[in-house]
Amino acid sequence: MSLTTKNFNSRMDRVQSPLIPFVGELIQNNPGTISLGQGVVAYPPPAQAIASLQSFLAQPKNHLYQAVTGIEPLVAAIKAKLAIDNQIEINHHNCIVVTAGSNMGFMNALLAITQAGDEIILNTPYYFNHEMAITMVNCHPVLVNTDQNYQLDLTAIAQAITPKTKAIVTISPNNPTGAVYPESSLKAVNDLCRDRGIYHISDEAYEYFTYDGVKHTSPGSLPDSEAHTISLFSLSKAYGFASWRIGYMVIPQHLLMPIKKVQDTNLICPPVISQYAALGALQAGKPYCRQYLLEITKVRYIVLAQLQSIADICTVAPADGAFYFFLKVKTNLDDLQLVKQLVEKYQVAVIPGSTFGMENDCYLRIAYGSLQLSTAETGINRLIVGLKNICQ
Repeated sequence: MSLTTKNFNSRMDRVQSPLIPFVGELIQNNPGTISLGQGVVAYPPPAQAIASLQSFLAQPKNHLYQAVTGIEPLVAAIKAKLAIDNQIEINHHNCIVVTAGSNMGFMNALLAITQAGDEIILNTPYYFNHEMAITMVNCHPVLVNTDQNYQLDLTAIAQAITPKTKAIVTISPNNPTGAVYPESSLKAVNDLCRDRGIYHISDEAYEYFTYDGVKHTSPGSLPDSEAHTISLFSLSKAYGFASWRIGYMVIPQHLLMPIKKVQDTNLICPPVISQYAALGALQAGKPYCRQYLLEITKVRYIVLAQLQSIADICTVAPADGAFYFFLKVKTNLDDLQLVKQLVEKYQVAVIPGSTFGMENDCYLRIAYGSLQLSTAETGINRLIVGLKNICQ
């Protein structure tokens, strides 16, 4: 008997379908649409990253498998970067694992620390790939609401912990809200994890994207954090590196062998050519991102000013990091209907809030990292006009 859709069942049946490809198809079907959807930057990788490819090509052995956890020169460069930018010291209590993007790092962590039926605490709105990964590994996402400014509710987090809880996940600067958590909140989560014997998974993909003097804190830099903190980083945003798929983890030493097992099975080793490019990118360092952040900041002010002009239609919470605004829109439409109308009638694309776990009201995520100054005005004007006409 052959398998059919009718009798084929999979754990994937319980996993939500990602909405970004759906919105991408809407954009394709409506030429000229300006995307405020996917979270990418407009600028390219640094010249040093491209130049490093010559070093890769010069050594025939690079076409063979390399170390499961990353090539030594890149691991050394990451160690130096962590000390300078994150105040994270690599010692005999922790270690670095290079991954094919930070999403892979998150999946590595889940497979290393959980059994089927365990619970992982997510703060809502959550990053949809985190919720999807938890479901894929037969664990349960436990959703905890944030406050009206999308800051952590520490009391609610503590109350959500059960004997099945294995980790609390934080994302700062946050996707999808742009919120940046203060050091005091991250320390409180870190202390709670230590005291309850669970892990703090800290996603820091947007570490360099902060505004108005707001500072990013890495929980892995806090005292006595090495044994229970899993820090995830990515080159995708800061270095215009999305398709190269390089990220890295800082993990407790006792998780190294479990994560080696996962990574060797899924990947064998991170793409070596991409690791060489990453080595060049880290040589350019934080200043490379910072020079482009000046223009992103200008775009941010344009977008924010326009959104504040329709305060009667939508609520915009403070967003001091990443390159997102998360809007609560006053409308009777569901978010997917609103997104379709904005694309089809006004040629501007955004992401519905329901994919981030916000289903009771209408929310939209606005991404501005890929906008040029020349397109920012046009794109946000289309959004403003569309929201006014549809929602008033």
